[in-house]
Amino acid sequence: MISRLVLATHNAKKGGEMSQILGARFPILTIATLADFPGAPEPEETGSTYAQNARIKAESAAVFTEEWSLADDAGLEIDALDGAPGLHSKRFEGPATPFAEKMARILDALRGIEGSARAAQFRCCVALAAPPALGQATRVFEATCEGRIAERPSGSGGFGYDPIFFLPEKGCTMADLTADDKHLVSHRGKVLRLLGDALDTIGVARWAK
Repeated sequence: MISRLVLATHNAKKGGEMSQILGARFPILTIATLADFPGAPEPEETGSTYAQNARIKAESAAVFTEEWSLADDAGLEIDALDGAPGLHSKRFEGPATPFAEKMARILDALRGIEGSARAAQFRCCVALAAPPALGQATRVFEATCEGRIAERPSGSGGFGYDPIFFLPEKGCTMADLTADDKHLVSHRGKVLRLLGDALDTIGVARWAK
């Protein structure tokens, strides 16, 4: 029975979003982040795929905390840019570069490209690692969200590239959506629903002691 889950991130916005999604399904599950574990390492993301990077982070957290640990790795893939920035979305134009500048660089690269030619997708992989003492294999889940790159940023919700990710079926960007609406359609919302199904099979605390 899982009563506590560690999100292997120091990113407050990502951690908050994941906590909100999982907390809605598992309201009694205690959810922590690496910020709750002083000295927790941030392993280098040396994988060549999202799944590998998610696994590296989840397994590192599980070893350090000795708790069930969850990590994700996600990226924005733009067809006209041959899938870039993709796996390097967080580090695109340098890890310290603000996302406003990263988005401006993408919009500049797509200048003159219109309509469906601006197709893009968010891809997210999540890894669930058990405490090492349990000897269980890490599980990995993946989901995508299809859209296109907007002509200009819009919205103040979400984080990262959300202001330039346009959802044709919604008629707005990811950042224009409320948090609840975003979770229904986003790559992270989709993959965490898959994870939730897996947690149901493992067993998650659903009532207070």
